[in-house]
Amino acid sequence: MANGMLTIKRTITVRAVVTPRWKEEAERELSSAVSNSDGQLAQLEQEGQQLIDEIRRQSANPLDPRVQQQVIGVQEQVATKRAELEEQKRQLLEQQRQVRELAMEEVVEQGQLESFCQVAVGDNLVQKLQASLLVRDGVIEAIEDGL
Repeated sequence: MANGMLTIKRTITVRAVVTPRWKEEAERELSSAVSNSDGQLAQLEQEGQQLIDEIRRQSANPLDPRVQQQVIGVQEQVATKRAELEEQKRQLLEQQRQVRELAMEEVVEQGQLESFCQVAVGDNLVQKLQASLLVRDGVIEAIEDGL
């Protein structure tokens, strides 16, 4: 703490102006994420079935209750993971719907960045922590900084 100053980390909100280009990129990213989610679901089902087949193949008696318990365990794990992936996909589809409904020139929160700033005795901490960037098609239009 040199000269009564302190460096602190703060979060900067990145806000974007909705433009045709922004909408197109957002929809493309979300579509790609939905496709990826579909691929993960298909892979999960395939791997789960392969594991069950392997358990049954390695068993002398596939009807043995211990084998059945293993199979049930795998099926439960697959069902849990499937539910997580389906929820993730549902959220992505909802985000896609929301992006389509956005009006041009509307300002939306796009994410956050971290930065550092100097604070000193007498500074208004709330103001120092309030910082945001306004971006249009990747170009910074405004820096709203509480400094």
